[in-house]
Parts: sequence; C-alpha cells; structure tokens
Amino acid sequence: MLTYIIQVILFQAIFLAVYDFFLSKETFFVKNRWYLITTAVASFIIPFIRIPTFQKVASEELSVYLPEIVLSPQSVIEQTTVYKTVSESTNYLSLVFFIGIGLFMLLFLMKLGRLILLIYKHKKERKYNHTLIVLPNSKKAFSFFNYIFLGKDISKEKIDNIISHELVHSRQKHTIDLMLFELLKIGMWFNPMLYVYQKRIAVIHEYISDASVVEETSKETYINKLINELFDVSNMSFVNQFYKHTHIKKRIKMIMKEQSAQMKQIKYLLLIPMLLGMLAYTSCLASNDNTLAKENNSLKESVTKLNRKDSIQVALINHMKEKIVSEAYNDSVIVGDTLEEVPFTIIETSPTFPGCEDGDKKCFNKNLQRHVFKNFDSDLPNELQLPSGRKRIVMLFKIDKKGNVIDIKIRAPHKELEKECTRVLEMLPMMKPGKQRGKEVTVKYTLPMRIDVK
Repeated sequence: MLTYIIQVILFQAIFLAVYDFFLSKETFFVKNRWYLITTAVASFIIPFIRIPTFQKVASEELSVYLPEIVLSPQSVIEQTTVYKTVSESTNYLSLVFFIGIGLFMLLFLMKLGRLILLIYKHKKERKYNHTLIVLPNSKKAFSFFNYIFLGKDISKEKIDNIISHELVHSRQKHTIDLMLFELLKIGMWFNPMLYVYQKRIAVIHEYISDASVVEETSKETYINKLINELFDVSNMSFVNQFYKHTHIKKRIKMIMKEQSAQMKQIKYLLLIPMLLGMLAYTSCLASNDNTLAKENNSLKESVTKLNRKDSIQVALINHMKEKIVSEAYNDSVIVGDTLEEVPFTIIETSPTFPGCEDGDKKCFNKNLQRHVFKNFDSDLPNELQLPSGRKRIVMLFKIDKKGNVIDIKIRAPHKELEKECTRVLEMLPMMKPGKQRGKEVTVKYTLPMRIDVK
C-alpha cells in the first residue's frame, strides 16, 4: 500500500511539473483542463498496469524466509508480546488514515449541506438555463452546477457580467471537476498534489469563462470590471467563484495574452514518453540483480549479528522490516551440513492461508505457527532423550502454483524429529497460490524452529 501511495504522489508531481513548466502559460484552456483531470485520475490507475514487453520474466519459484518458531513457553510469550506491540503500532497508522478519511468526508458533507441549505432557504429565480439564488446582506458571487448565487448587495449593472461568466462554468460542467478532486482528497487526504491540482483546475475554469466572455466584449472593459468588482469569497473549494484575489492577476495576464500558436500543441506529446516511462517503472521489477544482492547481503549481515542476541530482537527486525530475509544455518551439530543461502525477495501476493485475506502475510504466519504448535508432538524431544539446550530445525517446503504443499525437506538433529516435522507440514491445508506480477508462481519457504530441551 505504501509503495502504491508513493507512486501516485510521484506520478502526479511529474504531471504537474510538466504542466507548470510547459503548458500553464498557453491559451489551450480546454485542453489544459482535460490534461489536469486525466493525469490526476491516471496516476491512481497506472500503478496497476503491467505491460508484458516492459516486464522482466517473473521467477517460476520465489523463496521466503519465515519467522522462527520457538517451542519454549517463555519465549513464545515474549515473541507474542513483540508482535502485539508492532501490530498495535501498525493499527495506529491505519486508525489515523481512516480518521482522516472520516474527517474529510464530514467536512465535505458539511460544505455540501451549507450549499443545499442556501438553495432551499433563500429566494430562487428560475431561468431557462439556470437558477438564480439571491443571498441577502451579501456580496458573494459563485456558481454550483446550474445554480448561480448572487449577493443582494451587488449592484444591478454588474449582475449581467457575473451571470455571463458563471453560465460558462455551468455549461462546461466545471463543478464536476471540483467535486472529483474533493472526492479524491477524501480517499487520499494526505496527498499534497491533489490540493495543487485543485488550485490549478480552479484557475483554468476562470480562464475558460473569461475567454468566453471577452468574445462578446472588449478585453479592456472586462478587465476594468474585474478590477473594480470586489466581492466576498466563499470558502467552499468545490464552487466556482467569480472573484478571488489569488486568481485575479493571473486572469488579467491571460486575458491580455495573445492566442498561442497551434504548433505549440505539440507540447502535449510530452505525455507519451512520460506515460511510457511510468508504465516501464511499474511493469519492471523493483530493483536489478546487483541492487538486490547488495540489499540481501546487508540484511543478512544485520540478522547474523542479531542472532547472537535474543530471539525477541530477531522477531522485531523481521516484522518491522516487512521484508523476508534469508540466512543459512551453519551449525553442523544441528543441521548436519551447510544450507545454501536462501535468496531474498518480496512476494507481491503471497500464498493465502484458508480463512485469510488474499496475500495477508501476517495472517499466514499466524495460522502456520498455530498449526505447528497444535500438531507438533512437543513431548517427542524429551522422549528421544536429546541433550538439554537449544535445538534448531530447518523445514523447507514449497507451495506450488495450485496451492499444494510439496517438496518437504527437513533438517533436524534427529531422524524422528524430521519425520514429525514432515507429518505436521503434510497436514497443512491447500492454499491459494502466490502471484508475482499477476502470474501464479511456486513459492519456496524456509521455516526455522527452535526447541528448548530441558
């Protein structure tokens, strides 16, 4: 989810940068309007698009290193506490996210309610193409869909000019644009680019209306009216406002500007390389082999050092990194030989344990550990009269493209332990297979287990 959010913000920042540097000063107002709307929405869609030609071949088999299972009451309690703390921290982030959505939804509904109240509370004059709402003791002038709101204190000689301007907003359905950005802001209220987009689209709306009005009157006359007509401004971000101090200079400058040469429309072709670059970015693997190898080695060294400390720290690092690390157990007493290094990778959609949401790794780990605790014969190590101390077991298995558990391999300090682990893994239910780049893949798991023999 975090990766998706970063991509959306990044893409919108790029689109806005191109608009500000290359398009904002041109008089192609209608095209600029559609550029802003299209790119804002496309930024939410592009991260989901995968182009096979841009995409590297997904590995047929991915490898995952699972958190260690500890068959020791005290250690289990400690690790559960660690996971609970991290989980609670994550829940706080989710809570803030949904509280933000709730607050922005509430603010939106309050503003909408105020407009509806104005419509039903005050005098209405129905015309053939709009409805005029007269606001007593006010100089406000703005429009919302086909409703034009005018303060009663505005002089009569200015009303026709304002209505002509606001009717363009109504015919062009500009309110829909502003409402769209309001809804996008509710879903991603923390995204600063959406606020920039909304400001840009509001200015474009004024340019379009001004351009339409000056076709019927001289530019000088219209500019003088803009300068002389100072009205109250509504604080609702999804209404079209006739006068806004922050827009007036830009509007006058654009009215006086000569029409842009048609050849300058070639600038819109900049969208092609931008879109291709974004699609290539989202379609290709996140990093090349060299970067992956360096990251793997770095994380492996960190985990190797942490293995000299207690298991709580290892569990915390595994969870906080939200990545799966690989490590070889080189203890010949425990394993019998040296394991090959398990590759480090990230599964886009990991295999799903029955009853869990698709790709929910936490739920998968929780149910897998519960399965082992429930079915493993905890008395077996003592029955085998193993020497006291920590005994490590490494369980290797795969979940194939159909969700079956296959290729079980166990490395343990005793053959009976290997048989018991094999029995437990064979009891696992059929999973929903994992996916990488939309393709079902076989996922190889390494599940370490520690048994404390008294």
